[in-house]
Amino acid sequence: MARHRRSEKPIEDEPKLDISSLIDATFLLLIYFLVTTTIQPREQDVQMTLPAAAPSETPPEIEPRLIKIDSNGAIFSGTGASQLPMDSDVDVHELPMLTAELRAYKEAADSTNSVPLVQIYADGGATQQRVIDVLNALAGVEITKVTFTDLMDE
Repeated sequence: MARHRRSEKPIEDEPKLDISSLIDATFLLLIYFLVTTTIQPREQDVQMTLPAAAPSETPPEIEPRLIKIDSNGAIFSGTGASQLPMDSDVDVHELPMLTAELRAYKEAADSTNSVPLVQIYADGGATQQRVIDVLNALAGVEITKVTFTDLMDE
């Protein structure tokens, strides 16, 4: 009887993947992107104080500034005959004319030790982005007392 010898299979070196260098590269990329990312404040983080439900009993020390946004996106400051056209290009979100006028209004309020108050009238056809542009301009000059109105004195 012949014995069959079982030949042992040679042990194959299975290729192994060393991923430690890949992990290092991944962490380096993560650190790179965290360091180079610019963090911009989100628009909903703008600190605004909206009025209470009931009107105040005491009148404000300084006349409130009215800002009107019409259906075409044009922005006006003031009421009636003293209404001044501000920025009308809806593609420009910085609103330089309105920002300059608001800065002067805030300086006038600060000189009399009063809190500046801004009322915004937004036409029903005005885009939300235009209202956000006005709120960003207000936040840029640090005016935090804002109210929305539906009454317009023309």
